[in-house]
Amino acid sequence: MKKFLRRLLYFLLLIIIVFSGYAFISGKTWMFKEVAYNFADIDDYKIFTNNTVAVATPQPWAMAGNFNKPVLTDSLKNLLESLQTIGLAVVKNDSLLFEKYWDGYSDTSRSGSFSIAKSITSLLIGAALKEGKIKSLEEPVAHYLPEFKEAEKAAVKIIDLLTMSSGSNWDESYSNPFSATAELYYGDDAYKTATGVKITKQPGTYHRYKSGDTQLLGLILEKATGKSLGAYASEKLWQPMGAEHPALWSTDKEGGHEKAYCCFNSNARDFARIGQLMLDSGRWKGIEIISPEYYSRSVKPCMIPDEDGKPCDYYGLQWWLVPYEPGVFYARGILGQYIIVMPAKQLVIVRLGKHRSPKKIDTVPEEVNALIQWGKTL
Repeated sequence: MKKFLRRLLYFLLLIIIVFSGYAFISGKTWMFKEVAYNFADIDDYKIFTNNTVAVATPQPWAMAGNFNKPVLTDSLKNLLESLQTIGLAVVKNDSLLFEKYWDGYSDTSRSGSFSIAKSITSLLIGAALKEGKIKSLEEPVAHYLPEFKEAEKAAVKIIDLLTMSSGSNWDESYSNPFSATAELYYGDDAYKTATGVKITKQPGTYHRYKSGDTQLLGLILEKATGKSLGAYASEKLWQPMGAEHPALWSTDKEGGHEKAYCCFNSNARDFARIGQLMLDSGRWKGIEIISPEYYSRSVKPCMIPDEDGKPCDYYGLQWWLVPYEPGVFYARGILGQYIIVMPAKQLVIVRLGKHRSPKKIDTVPEEVNALIQWGKTL
């Protein structure tokens, strides 16, 4: 037994030495953080550096006359709790209708939204377009990022990034510790990681979900506006919409780039403002944040052939669509973060939590469908 344990110890030491050597020689020292924290968590903003998305004058939600009178069905409640939901908020007709929290979280608690940040980044592209900082969605990415001036990269346009059809070789794998997505999440050079892709398919002809495309949009926004994403989000979203609490947008390092594809950290009530903005076609209390044209295009299916060769009827400009529920769209994060917008019901549903169901109806997660069906009754 002692001999076996000694050999096991030597083997583990060898693995550690080889791993450490690889990390240092390759320059991928971010892998130490990946090993230390292992899996992404909704409170990861505490292990990253962050830029603050500042508020101005808060505009608290009006409370509906029947606030918290709606009741969760037993099946929905059980589903939400089995997936470790931490927050649920519903806004109807511009008033807070329902709110519930679990596991010590509250209406002021920050948590990570993961890929909800993609939809927020899309809104900022729309704001920059309206402001004239970006001239057209047909502009080549090379107008902003010199790394895209040569070879196949020169054909990539902003619209290709928005529709996830850049044609790049980005590895979206979440289980592969060596993937570009892992490096973007734990690494300290988002610019190098995002711009280091190769174009392997003709841009605009093949839809495949890639966080790298959104990170490039974030870099374009920085170049076009001359501001960090956090500062621009404050100016165009958080302050005009009267957010009640500053948000945090995680960065690759102190003074570095925000992770545009993920890592926008806020609370359910303030996330609901994003949904309300989209419910009102890109306006906040009558003031246009994005143009009606950009709003319409955002929630219209891109119809670009996907990995199955079928026209993509479930994704617009960084917003997910529900093909079997016309008009319904949503932002979503990998651990089950959602901002669901139901225009026909004048309803916004925000769900925050620690897990997402592996079951889907078409492309729609099980709990999103359940929340939509519940929303129809409100």
